[in-house]
Amino acid sequence: MSLFMRWCLVVVFVSASASAGADEFFFKPGDVVVMIGDSITEQHLYSNYVEMWTSTRFPKWKLTFRNVGIGGDTSRGGNSRFARDVLSHKPTAMTVDFGMNDGGYRGFEEGTFRPYMDGLQGMANQAKAAKIRTAWVTPQPLDTDQQGPTALTAYNETLEKFSEGVKAIADTNGGLFVDQFHPYLATLDRARGKGPKYDRITGGDAVHPGPPGQALMAASILKGLSFPSLVSSVEIDATTKKVVSQKNCAVEIADANGGGISFKRLDEALPFFPADAVGILPSAPILEELNDYRLKVTGLAPGKYEVRVGGKKIAELTAEQLAAGANLAAGALTDGPIADQVRAVRTAIEKKNSFHHDAIFRGIVLTGVPGWVHEIIPAQELEAKKNAIIQKRLAELPALDAEIAKALELQANTFEVVPVK
Repeated sequence: MSLFMRWCLVVVFVSASASAGADEFFFKPGDVVVMIGDSITEQHLYSNYVEMWTSTRFPKWKLTFRNVGIGGDTSRGGNSRFARDVLSHKPTAMTVDFGMNDGGYRGFEEGTFRPYMDGLQGMANQAKAAKIRTAWVTPQPLDTDQQGPTALTAYNETLEKFSEGVKAIADTNGGLFVDQFHPYLATLDRARGKGPKYDRITGGDAVHPGPPGQALMAASILKGLSFPSLVSSVEIDATTKKVVSQKNCAVEIADANGGGISFKRLDEALPFFPADAVGILPSAPILEELNDYRLKVTGLAPGKYEVRVGGKKIAELTAEQLAAGANLAAGALTDGPIADQVRAVRTAIEKKNSFHHDAIFRGIVLTGVPGWVHEIIPAQELEAKKNAIIQKRLAELPALDAEIAKALELQANTFEVVPVK
């Protein structure tokens, strides 16, 4: 059995935790969000995950995301290209994530810290002038295979000091400070404490995490943005065949025969977790933490029950567990119509972001032109033609955004709670 399937069979039976609501979340309906950073941003992993989590949690918000990360960049580079890469999209909100390259991969020095702060402040000045709501995100720590009980050594000590600089920028400029450094570090340290030998848990390399590490990044960032954990919840009394309560969904009882119950459930949101990031789950239960997709059924006879969605089994629970309330997110993301829809949303988002990156941003904007070309086409004429192509391709993005919106259209699903015989 795969790691993902093992985790999907684990259902959390805890009461819904108090969490931030939509009003507290940093992003707002209709936002145009630009995510700027270095190569870790350009990887389109944590940025995609943030977009996917947000879009599935708020499918009616008509959000637009653009990634303008550049490999090897620093805060000074972000400041110098701000007008071209950020302001050109007319954003209402943005996330800024620099620092990994700024420290020079050595011990802390004022000679590297001051330019880092100057670059961040330059971006802050431009963002305030354009009235862009800004979340200032710390770099994540390195995840090396160095043995020991803590990851806070060597370059991570430098990154922690740079993270303090990020907080100072946020506080000075009225932005939101998002600390992903310390939650990420705490996860690394927990993993290191499990045995005498440590193997990197985040995938990729020490600097550029793979999907497991970038899901941890996305989760840390979303929590810093006050992302609400509730997807939806419903409580049903099987004895009276009535809906006791419903949050973020509409429920209609269909049948209560055979000792179980079935109902139609139209959710206003979807759970999400990237299936390629399951390697992080033994160290950080992100899937459940950010996806409270709850079902509570009281009044059932003692015994075991299958929970099915669209005819697909997503969980097997006892009457006692159902009466306490169960989080169905893991199973719902494994099979059935909810899993299918989430995969379709991810496909649409990745298609849009790949087009923007490959055909426009990295494909044209960042592509240099050999000097000899200007002997054939004058520089001014070439620049005009280049800008014309960029504008033509940018005009194709709304259609790709529309595909995402189409994939996010929610439909009612049939749930069945059936006795196991």
